[in-house]
This record gives sequence, structure tokens and C-alpha cells, in this order.
Amino acid sequence: MTTAIAAVVAELAPTGKLRAAINFDNPLLASRDTTTGEPGGVSVDLARELARRLGLAVDYVPYFAAGKVIEGVRARVWDICFLAIDPVRAEQIQFTPPYVVIEGAYLVADDSPIRDNAEVDRPGVRVLVSTGSAYDLFLSRTIREATIVRTTAAKDVVDQFIAQKLEVAAGVRPALEADALRHSGLRLLPGRFMAIHQAMGCPRGRDAAAAYLGTFIEEMKASGFVAQALVRNGVIGASVAPAET
Repeated sequence: MTTAIAAVVAELAPTGKLRAAINFDNPLLASRDTTTGEPGGVSVDLARELARRLGLAVDYVPYFAAGKVIEGVRARVWDICFLAIDPVRAEQIQFTPPYVVIEGAYLVADDSPIRDNAEVDRPGVRVLVSTGSAYDLFLSRTIREATIVRTTAAKDVVDQFIAQKLEVAAGVRPALEADALRHSGLRLLPGRFMAIHQAMGCPRGRDAAAAYLGTFIEEMKASGFVAQALVRNGVIGASVAPAET
């Protein structure tokens, strides 16, 4: 092992194992086998490949809300994570370039007068989001007139939107599309209100690890690994992020 790689391993796996935070509240990128409970998905594939290259065992640290992953930074219970890039999160996490891009979209009732993304930010409109999600953080910075309402997990957004008779639900487009098929009387607004850039990250202060992860992600995109992982895991609605120079 070279001195440079030894420094990366020391930062990435201070406990001797690579502890990977996996957010199962993002079903596009992480899932569990219904029989065995074994984790899977694009995030897990990347964590496993990273561990293989560094000769490390990997421990998966499960989460069921993106906000909880952030709490894990302070508790120092994980070494790498898979989250959408956001400036608030970047205060504690060093992110790689994105590996996939997902659209953030709005969902409304069929009979809603709202027809366009630009019509959402108006007085009297209540927008439901999952607490600490990338779109919660983005909308918290950009919404001026509408009211943001929060629920704990992304999987509950549409059910709560219906139960509370709110005006708008925000989320990742593929998940909202699936919910719109599950419930009658719902539709998605055309286009997107944001692009969600999913990346790997590590706690700030681990500079050698962060540099290695950035190179690793660019190689995973260029080699076709990420594209193949999307196909292998049946992911629809996410695209490989372009290369960064």
C-alpha cells in the first residue's frame, strides 16, 4: 500500500472498516431485499466498490431520512454518505462531484388551479416536504410567499399531502410519479423546480479522503459503472451526472 493510499484509508476508515451511511428514504438509490434485508441500490454498489478497491470491509449504517444522516456527522458514526449536494450540508460534509441528477418536482390535485411551477410560491399555498431533504433545504431558501409544511420521511409525503388536504407536495419526480399512479386524482406539474445532484461525501477535515472520493466518482461515471448500476437496479428518472473537470 502506497503512503498516499494509506493516508486515505486512515481517514476513510478510522475504525478499520468503511462505515457507509445509506439513506433508505431515497428508494431510487437505496433499497433492502424484502426477504434477506440485504441492502442494495446504486449507493450500496458504489460503497461496495470503494471498499473493494481499498481492501476494506464495509459496514452499512442505515438511515430513513436525509436529515438523520446529517445528525450522524456530529455523532461520527459514519465515514462516507450518499446525499444531494446542498450548501447547508456542505458546512459539515465535503462532497464529491455528483454521480446522478434527479429532478425535483411538484405534485397537486387534478382539480388544483396551479398549472405551473411559478404559480406555487403564492400566499395561501402550503407545500409539503420531508424534513431535511434536499428540496426542503432548497425551498426554505427560495420560497417567499407560500408556506412550507414538513413531515418526517419522504415516503410519507403524498399520504400526508392527501390527509391534510394541502395544495402542493414536493419531492423527487420518479417517487411522485409512482405515488400519482397509486392514488387517483393527482398530477405532476410540468418541468422541474430544481435539479437534485446526488454525490458521495465524507465529514469535513478529511482532505485526503475527500480528494480520493472525488477522483473515484469521476472514474465511476467515466467507466460506465454508474450507468450500469442504474440499469441493474431498475432506476428510472435519474441520469448520470456529466463529468467535471
